[in-house]
Amino acid sequence: MAQLTPNSSYSLNLRLKIPNRAGMLARITQAIADAGGNLGDLTLISRSRHDVVRELHVDASGEDHVEAIVQAVKAVEDIEVLDICDRTFQIHEGGKISVESKLELNNQDDLAMAYTPGVGRVCLEIAEHPDRVFDLTIKGNTIAIVTDGSAVLGLGNLGPAGALPVMEGKALLFKKFAGLDAFPICLDTQDTDAIVTAVKQLAPVFGGVNLEDISAPRCFEIEARLRKELDIPVFHDDQHGTAIVTLAALMNALKLVNKTLPTVKVVINGAGAAGVAIAKLLQRAGASRIVLCDSKGILSHSRDDLNEQKREFAVEESGTLADAMAGADIFLGVSAPGVVSVAMVESMAKDPIVFAMANPIPEIQPELVADKVAVMATGRSDYPNQINNVLAFPGVLRGALDCRAREITPSMYLEAALAIADLVSPQDLNREHIIPSVFDDRVANAVASAVKHAARVDGVAVK
Repeated sequence: MAQLTPNSSYSLNLRLKIPNRAGMLARITQAIADAGGNLGDLTLISRSRHDVVRELHVDASGEDHVEAIVQAVKAVEDIEVLDICDRTFQIHEGGKISVESKLELNNQDDLAMAYTPGVGRVCLEIAEHPDRVFDLTIKGNTIAIVTDGSAVLGLGNLGPAGALPVMEGKALLFKKFAGLDAFPICLDTQDTDAIVTAVKQLAPVFGGVNLEDISAPRCFEIEARLRKELDIPVFHDDQHGTAIVTLAALMNALKLVNKTLPTVKVVINGAGAAGVAIAKLLQRAGASRIVLCDSKGILSHSRDDLNEQKREFAVEESGTLADAMAGADIFLGVSAPGVVSVAMVESMAKDPIVFAMANPIPEIQPELVADKVAVMATGRSDYPNQINNVLAFPGVLRGALDCRAREITPSMYLEAALAIADLVSPQDLNREHIIPSVFDDRVANAVASAVKHAARVDGVAVK
């Protein structure tokens, strides 16, 4: 496997005391380069006649690589390492979000209106006219991010506390990209009935629910039951966020190879929440030849170990992932590191499209097939064409809350994907630019507008 590229996930801050003489900084930077580190910001902290104190930001590719870089710097003669800080852990210290007041309480009158006795009038108004809760409280702009910690990223069952940093990050993204207030709800149970009950009991506070990092197949039942039993939108990002962004990128990739969705063979590796949702949305968009694979190979009618969600995509074909990929136009991976070989890519049809989205290590390293694919995408930010759910979920729930949608429909997913794809103009479209940047400030607004339109067409919008 190709060596991983240094990235900011393993970023360290080195504070060094360096003799104040010519060439010393060059020796340090050379040591970092020889160790394979990627030097970032360099800051002068202080200077005297004898010494200079500097801080260096250095990216590595993993924990072992971090240690190798540190040892390389320590080996530079006359250098004193004053401090070593993991920058990723540093930004998580104390949490990433907080609750702030929108009001200034400056005097007794302010207090009487914001709290007792004035607040009683507002309580009575909501009790008499329940819909006013959306106008007179945080409900109309607030999302519950709900998890049980059973499938955190690609790390497995870490439990509710282990999931909390991810849910905090999700809340940060909702606020940054869509102006939505979101709060992490990490439930200390992995019982399906208990989760459904807990979310229903919490629902009066929130305008929408974002389900996150709940293992399959339980996530399917939890989403289906909550969608049926709640009158606010429920969005499972691991399913539908991934599917929306994948479809958006795929539509643009197909333009580059002059192929259409109804005519191509699509192989999806990974038949969990994301894989099944991608398959369903691709079908709705016109795909007719989809082969799903799991760790045991093709989902075939001949297999007797398929659950309900997998049986829906069973085909007559049987065999391994390698068998499925032979002659395929498109490979979409939401599975595991390194499961695709160069030979498997070479067996695909002319101008293959490969989305290797396992994170942090993709199904195949892009460097290995750079000259063998027409378009390559991953889930990583350090390669072109990052398939990142943040392109979808803020705008989807922004739009759903703005029109007070009672639910989120498949048409809303499809329109969101089309809106994202359309933000890449024909002039800008190329094999390394099939999807807009996550920092493109047009994305959330475009997605929200598309979602609101679809909600009104589908008749699920209240306003």
